Amino acid sequence: MFNSKILIVIIVLLAILIILYFTGKKSVHHEITINANPEKVWTVLTNTNDYDMWNPVMKLLEGEIKEGNKVKYQFTQDTNTISQIPSTVKKIIPKELLNQAGGMPLILTFDHKYILESSLEGTKLIIHEDYRGIGVNFWNPKPVEEAYTRLNKAIKQRVESLY
Repeated sequence: MFNSKILIVIIVLLAILIILYFTGKKSVHHEITINANPEKVWTVLTNTNDYDMWNPVMKLLEGEIKEGNKVKYQFTQDTNTISQIPSTVKKIIPKELLNQAGGMPLILTFDHKYILESSLEGTKLIIHEDYRGIGVNFWNPKPVEEAYTRLNKAIKQRVESLY
């Protein structure tokens, strides 16, 4: 009798965790058009040594942006929320895509992409990040989206002031 009650509780908890995992999906997205070609935008985006001069959101603390490398950023979400975020560089297509991912598997993971698209006005820069995991159900991504909006505006200002 006692063992069957424990088994039922375990099954119910597992079912809840599975449901939370599969329903835990959110994303943030911001795009901006920069009056410059993708090569110039890419140069600014990937020159992490200059981030201190213009980037209010991201600062590379460790590693080098190369496919397969582990990197760590200081992420300034707002004046009260600064975090260190480790990630792995998943894919690089020069002047088109920089894809990084990380997080805690099953709990909260992220798949972050900078996407550059050539347009008549210059380059459309898209920051898109997908989140998965149990913890996503209890987390509000809006402040991160606001930080990425600030980041895109800063990249635009930096690129257009240089070129």
